[in-house]
Amino acid sequence: METAILKKPLLAMALVGCAFASAWGQTAVPSPVKEESATSNQATDSTSVGGSDPIVGTNEPPAAQDPAPASKDPASKDKDKDKDKNAKPKKPKRGSLVIAPIPISSPAIGTGLVVAIGYVFKLKQDDKLSPPSTVGMAGARTNGGSRAGAIGGRLYFGENKYQTTLAVAKGHANFDFFGIGRVPGKTPISVPLEVGGKIFFGEFMRNVWNDVFVGPRYQYRNLTVNLDGPQTPGGFEIPALDIKAKSVALGFHVQRDKRDSTFYPTKGSLFDVIGDFFLKGLGSRRQYQTYRVSYNAYRQVAPKQILAYRGMICSANQSVPFYDLCLYGTRGDIRGYTGGEFQNRRMFATQAEYRRELKGRFGMVAFGGIGGIARRWNAFRSDELLPAAGAGLRFTLDKKNHINYRVDFAVGREGHTLTIGVGETF
Repeated sequence: METAILKKPLLAMALVGCAFASAWGQTAVPSPVKEESATSNQATDSTSVGGSDPIVGTNEPPAAQDPAPASKDPASKDKDKDKDKNAKPKKPKRGSLVIAPIPISSPAIGTGLVVAIGYVFKLKQDDKLSPPSTVGMAGARTNGGSRAGAIGGRLYFGENKYQTTLAVAKGHANFDFFGIGRVPGKTPISVPLEVGGKIFFGEFMRNVWNDVFVGPRYQYRNLTVNLDGPQTPGGFEIPALDIKAKSVALGFHVQRDKRDSTFYPTKGSLFDVIGDFFLKGLGSRRQYQTYRVSYNAYRQVAPKQILAYRGMICSANQSVPFYDLCLYGTRGDIRGYTGGEFQNRRMFATQAEYRRELKGRFGMVAFGGIGGIARRWNAFRSDELLPAAGAGLRFTLDKKNHINYRVDFAVGREGHTLTIGVGETF
């Protein structure tokens, strides 16, 4: 049985950091300043105590009486009033910070740790329509020799009229690659690969109608791929074209976002259509296209209980390299499979998840789904489908935005996985 922590074996290296965490602690809200009301106290007669005359028949003067507590110097009262007027309420914190350690333990990449640091904030405090923006960085290191680092951010601004995403990553990953089109139920054959390089990704989207956003995207990757050991008999062989691989793409992204939260939706839906075109005219060594279509829906079935659904399809066409195939078990699509163990040109996956908040900051989920991979859309077989089911725990890092630290255990057809991360899987 295979146990893995992390949904994909750092195949895209530091892109693990692009899922950077979100917030730590609730943003403080200042308490309203109470105006201190001036109360006037009645002055007492300084020549009488309890209504009696002072003691007489002595050479000593009468004892001096203490001034009444409420009788203050007029100048002192004016100073107190001026102090109250000049007192300013404390401003709320602009954002929330999180430092999230994510352990890694996998036979494919070894044992190690990902540390993600994220900051969630509003670009403009008076912008009530834009979701919170996120910036962050992440670093990964394993005893198998994998190293990765990434910085990036997703920004919302202009009263939710614009959104943009930027990410830069650099790393070196050693992992086991299982080839293309592995058949379920048969013994897997893997080869040790060594991948290193750098990645840049950018996207800009504009609201064009109601909740619909449209915009271009760009990505650049410069990778080097080698065998990290002897060639496995019958295993995958690296094409000469991919030993030093540069891929450059222009693409598009169409999104309809009707969710009530980008971190923990309780209602609404999210529909995404993404297409990337890798062209030799842009500097890419191979010419191919990749497409992804997904739909998420969220429904509150009871107080603190959410039912979430997700369905997606993936297609990779023309001379696509092995690292851009549709990878089963990644991006939140079907937990229970090591990322990259099953991959091909076509993929579909569908799943449902029940989410429940418990006492304090804790919560739990239960999920299940099914999907498959094939070379062509008409080549899917019922006996080669890949089901999975599991359960997980949640701990809320940021109550304001309901950002969770998650731990999920899932069982698939060929083994089981334990995944740890920040934020919901979808």
